[in-house]
Amino acid sequence: MLQGEGGMAESKASPAESDEERLPTLASLLQASPSPPCDLGRRLCSSPTPRAGSAEEMVVVVSSGSDEDEEVVPLSERIKRRMEARNAGFEVSCGSQRSTQGGERPSLCPLPASQSDSTAQPNMPLVSGASPEVSPLPKKGNHSQKERDAMCQRRKEREALRRQKEEKKERKRALAKMLKAQRPGECQKYITVVLDSVLLQLEGGEQVLSALQAANYSCVIENQAVPCSVTWRRKTVPSQMGEGDEWTEEPNVLVLLRLEEFLSMAHNYKQEAKGCMEGQQETLQTYVARVMEKMPGKILALAVAGVENYFRLQSKKRQRQAAANRSQDEGQGRRKKRAVEQSGLEITRMDVEEALVDLQLGKQVQVSFFESWEELGEYATMFTKSVAEAPFKRERENTGFSFYLEKAWCGGVKVDRSGKGLLEVWKRQLQQFNRVSLEMAEAIVSAYPSPQLLNQAYTRCSSEHERESMLANIPVRRGDGVTATCRRIGPELSRRVYLQMTSHDPDLYLDVSG
Repeated sequence: MLQGEGGMAESKASPAESDEERLPTLASLLQASPSPPCDLGRRLCSSPTPRAGSAEEMVVVVSSGSDEDEEVVPLSERIKRRMEARNAGFEVSCGSQRSTQGGERPSLCPLPASQSDSTAQPNMPLVSGASPEVSPLPKKGNHSQKERDAMCQRRKEREALRRQKEEKKERKRALAKMLKAQRPGECQKYITVVLDSVLLQLEGGEQVLSALQAANYSCVIENQAVPCSVTWRRKTVPSQMGEGDEWTEEPNVLVLLRLEEFLSMAHNYKQEAKGCMEGQQETLQTYVARVMEKMPGKILALAVAGVENYFRLQSKKRQRQAAANRSQDEGQGRRKKRAVEQSGLEITRMDVEEALVDLQLGKQVQVSFFESWEELGEYATMFTKSVAEAPFKRERENTGFSFYLEKAWCGGVKVDRSGKGLLEVWKRQLQQFNRVSLEMAEAIVSAYPSPQLLNQAYTRCSSEHERESMLANIPVRRGDGVTATCRRIGPELSRRVYLQMTSHDPDLYLDVSG
């Protein structure tokens, strides 16, 4: 303490020392101090500026290892140093923990610019008396390998579930789009009409093409296997995601026959039927067989324009010929008529009808006649619409039954609590009899609105014959206006209804002829 008091005395004795004389002492203090730069900078920043004459303003003597040079520091300074050393140690531990976690965060106590450079020196200890190796703090949230595998598995399951939901949504959207493409009004957008190039070379081929284009159908001109034919292609909408659009050929084919070609084949059939055909001539049946060989699996339809006009011209020609024959000898007329019949060049409407019936029975192919090529173009447009709507109609008619169900019968009859609908049920029960039309059932229902009223009428009859013929004279009216007709129920149906309503035999046959 004496030494300390002497040092204080010396400090007080030289208050006029300049700042230049103090700087070397501070520099030597910085070089010889074992404290870390952070600790020294904190001292310089936090310590109040000493004033002249203060008891705490003394020169700190650094110990050189001897007892004589022991440092004398005031109590307040020693407490401050201990607190700063503890804070510095805590910061070092936090810094090492941040370095082990791979992240860098700004220091809570930034160093001055002059002192921050000294922290890059690797050999300088951070805290006086502390070990240079500081163990990092343990990581929080460490998991074992088994836990990590379980977490990874759960993550994969969530991802797979998410993908399944997305795929399900995509399939629903694709299915909805496919069903929408089959609806009327939308299906025409997915149909392309393919016309043979020879068809456009005919007299009315351009009219057929114009009619199709006017209906907003996509048309393509290509060489077909059968001349003057029309086929269709459908753009299939994929029902599953990832599938591309494809074009499929429709099974229908429409062949437009020229009038001369059709009349020649009908004439050949007439000659073949008479047994006087010379050589192998083509008839309607042989033509259809040749077309089916070129287009197997197709549903064939034939169309001819101008047949009715040909028959009208033939009729006028025969009338003129008959008028001319009246001025000639009757014998010469008979000889001329006989020569025309023997030549076989005349084709009548009956000859054409016979050829068409033979074709329909032999090949199940029908031929449609049209007045003009313009009318044939409208028919081609209607045919295209039918082809486009065919999948939708097939799906709608797929009721799951092996027999045809009338649309009005499919839904049944709804009867409410007030009894509304029972009259319709009674009418349909009567229609279950063989050969009972809607008009006949309505006639019986109008006379006897319920089965109970009919049974009461049977009980009032005096004989069996009277009960069997009770409904025979009920009138049945059909049609309206001038075309309306009227008939009776008849004794046969009256007897069957009576047996149905009164018999207790479950094996009784009501209709012997049925």
